[in-house]
Amino acid sequence: MSKAHASRTTALRFGASLAAIACALAATNAQAQTPPPSDEPSEVEAVVVTGFRQSLASAIAVKRQEVTVVDAIKAEDIADFPDLNIAEAIQRIPGISIDRDAGEGRSITVRGLGSDFTRTRINGMEAQATTGGTDSSGGANRGRGFDFNVFASDLFSGVTVRKTASAETEEGSLGATVDLTTTRPFDYKGFKMAMSAQYGYNDLSGEWDPRAAFLISDTTEDGRFGALFSVAYSKRNLIEEGFSSVRWERATDNGGFCSPVGYAPQNPASGSGASAANCTTGVARPANTASNNAAYTAVNASTIFAPRLPRYGRLVHSQDRLGYTASFQWKPTDATTVTFDVLYSKLEATRQENFLESLSFSRNASAGGKPQIGVVSAVVANNMIVAGVFNNVDVRSEQRYDELSTEFTQPTLTVDHRFSDNFRMRAFLGRATSDFDNPVQTTVTLDRQNIQGYGWDFQGHMNTPLINYGFDVTNPANWNWRDVSLGTAVTAVPRSEIRIRPNGVETKFTAGQLDFVWDLNDDLTFKFGYNYKKFDSRSFDRRRTDETVVPALPVGTTVADISMLLRGFGDGLGQPGGNATSWVVPNLPVIASLFNIYCNCNTGVPGGDFTLTSTTNGNARGGNRFISEEDRSYYLQLDFRTDVFSMPLRGNVGFRGVNTNLYAEGYSSTGGGTKVYGSHEYQDYLPSLNLALNITDDFVARFGVAKVMARPQIGNTLAGTNYLVPTTSLAPSSPNFTASIGNVNLDPFRATTYDLSFEWYFAKDSLLSAAFFYKDIDTYIQIIRQDLQYQDLTALNPSAFAPGFCQIANGCSPTTIFQLTSAVNTKGGPLSGFELSYQQPFTFLPAPFNGLGVLLNYTKVTSEIDYCNNALCTLTVTDDLINLSPTAYNATLYYEDEKLSARVSAAWRDEYLQNVPGRNGNLVEGKTETFNVDASMSYKLTDSVQVTFEGLNLTDEFNRQWVGDDTRSSTSVYHHTGRQVYFGVRYTF
Repeated sequence: MSKAHASRTTALRFGASLAAIACALAATNAQAQTPPPSDEPSEVEAVVVTGFRQSLASAIAVKRQEVTVVDAIKAEDIADFPDLNIAEAIQRIPGISIDRDAGEGRSITVRGLGSDFTRTRINGMEAQATTGGTDSSGGANRGRGFDFNVFASDLFSGVTVRKTASAETEEGSLGATVDLTTTRPFDYKGFKMAMSAQYGYNDLSGEWDPRAAFLISDTTEDGRFGALFSVAYSKRNLIEEGFSSVRWERATDNGGFCSPVGYAPQNPASGSGASAANCTTGVARPANTASNNAAYTAVNASTIFAPRLPRYGRLVHSQDRLGYTASFQWKPTDATTVTFDVLYSKLEATRQENFLESLSFSRNASAGGKPQIGVVSAVVANNMIVAGVFNNVDVRSEQRYDELSTEFTQPTLTVDHRFSDNFRMRAFLGRATSDFDNPVQTTVTLDRQNIQGYGWDFQGHMNTPLINYGFDVTNPANWNWRDVSLGTAVTAVPRSEIRIRPNGVETKFTAGQLDFVWDLNDDLTFKFGYNYKKFDSRSFDRRRTDETVVPALPVGTTVADISMLLRGFGDGLGQPGGNATSWVVPNLPVIASLFNIYCNCNTGVPGGDFTLTSTTNGNARGGNRFISEEDRSYYLQLDFRTDVFSMPLRGNVGFRGVNTNLYAEGYSSTGGGTKVYGSHEYQDYLPSLNLALNITDDFVARFGVAKVMARPQIGNTLAGTNYLVPTTSLAPSSPNFTASIGNVNLDPFRATTYDLSFEWYFAKDSLLSAAFFYKDIDTYIQIIRQDLQYQDLTALNPSAFAPGFCQIANGCSPTTIFQLTSAVNTKGGPLSGFELSYQQPFTFLPAPFNGLGVLLNYTKVTSEIDYCNNALCTLTVTDDLINLSPTAYNATLYYEDEKLSARVSAAWRDEYLQNVPGRNGNLVEGKTETFNVDASMSYKLTDSVQVTFEGLNLTDEFNRQWVGDDTRSSTSVYHHTGRQVYFGVRYTF
């Protein structure tokens, strides 16, 4: 927390210095930009810079001409930045931050509003690209957010981010509308061809990977027809290593720790305190000594937290990304242009996860968990068990393997026609489909039960604790496929697991739009149009009925035969000496072959049926749902030009009306697993006003006000909840008792936004700007969590929570505490902030320093959202909006002349919240600040050939996530992926 505070102070100083820098340079630059008059023709050949600097100049021109608040990136900007995908290029824009998965940009946040509040359009059509990720990054995208890592940046020619709303821009965003544009043949004159090839190295994985791109375009001599094709391919192999705790929970949860014999334990007011009766039968309790009593007393309180699943892990990522665009343009007459675009991208990946973990601290008595653990010694600081030694702990080695594929296809047809000099129209029709498939998600485990002397120590290294497992983890003989001391009975716990969980998400947008523009005179333009959009999202999830049912090993087969040794763990991690750098992990391919687990047949041995069970498992029902949403909207807008006190004023005023009709269906895990469905319809009326006043030729002031809306999220992976699908889910057995209820009647997020900005174009291709924004969020949606006894759940919804679902055999009783989650509308709150931006090429400096230039931007955002702590919202906590970073900034220093182009970019994002309230009794969950540094350089060997170098994540920034409150920040994830460099060559013709 204190580190974040220091970072905010540094960032504020950074932002305050922008104006001073610009003022110091502007006076010198104004004179330098004006050449002396001369009657003699110059014999010096002009050097035309067409690379990065020209792209910045084009982006400034777009911003300057717009009425609304807009930021843009042009073609060379994307192609030349050291970025793997579009998200990492967009983060250079003021007010935009990104989230990464496996070290690569995945989603964006605009002015503190996450991806669910931001719409992305490709070639003018709203689209959604979905893919899968690690559990710590949200897993599979089942919501409305756009996953930018599906696409290579080479496929696009420009990005426009619209931060203020106008009537002609489609509704659905509280943050911004991001327009991605692919290249078209009429963008060039005649023939064009370009290609690039790169080879990259990752210093953590030690792998070399290729990237390549190719574009060819041509038009007929009369300019009536053109065709373009581009393709981009990249391969990526990397490893991700680090520590994770899978959150922290209260020491008294799941029955609390086992008390020493004859010792009367504390009994917290929550009623979930441990007692001697909770200790697992047949497991020796710790000796009744004063030291044990003191240690037990120190940790046995609901205010003390322990890591749920302390573990070290290595994730091995392999990724292939192939994309192409095709565009055909035809001008049958001078008044008509027909454009047909196709965008295709396929992202295929595999991920192997290997974890060495203790599973006892997250489980209850019936699962062989916390009530069997004896506390030998403990150190408590800041309400955390930062060090301890424990007996009767179960340790697990886990291997998970995923195959993931995303296929995105978008064909669009656009017809532009001019009826007369002052009346024209555009007709648009398109479809975008994104199919994410995770056909293989399989986990196998090895276990060792009842370890004596297991311990951890976070003191001095909170992110990488010292863990003593109490046995040699590199010896296969020390691991069990299933606990031989418990026999082969399927009711024995704990034991190894085989989890098979295929899943996927299919989304489809179908859109049609008709826009008309009527120039009433030179100063007034009337615009009107109609838009139809249909959004379908189907999600599926299947699991084995009982993942703990596994067959015994064949006679003569040992753990050594079904395992392998993970080696060399921890390079660059900074973990303390004494931690394991190698351990035995299950060999999943061998196990899958041994038991033929994918055969969908019965193996003929007890517990050997591994047939996929579709939706018969209640734990998987929440992932099987269908959403269909139809949106119909129309708009009227008047664009105008006039003078105010001799100052040119441009603006637009308009109105947009929209009807949303939602249908949702899914499967409840209660009431016999029947299908449930619901529908909801609502109207929104969205007026808007935008003004741009040219106070001088080089100074523009902008003002905007609008009512905006964003439709409700579909689901929250981190929260484990369906928002819109009216399902009731229940997990009525150990280790965790949870329930959730969906809400199809959620109203959208609604807000009134105000924007004021000042832009000073003080020199050629230069800009100093300040933008202020305020969003009054009238309607918000949030997850409410509350702990209820099962008997209270049945009273809340008798038909869904029938008494029969809670069985003593599963460790459940009428008084068992369940954590209920549900989504509700709340009143929201204000969000405000400002952006500062400074951009300038230093052409006024003497050679060779005249090739230098700089881009700087800084964003500050604050918000106040009242989060409910109970179902009636009588208890609240005020905190930042989820995904909002209070401060963010980007800085790029570049040099460019006719031969050399080089730049270094840094991106800072302050810490932000991920869940409020947090899970497992935590007040909040969040992610720590990040600072990423990238570099790029190219050198022209000839006019057509240049060699390139790119360096990504040069600081090897860690992904640290945490849970806690104002006094406690407990590490839940601390992973890194290493540095990446690319060497290559580009050719253009």
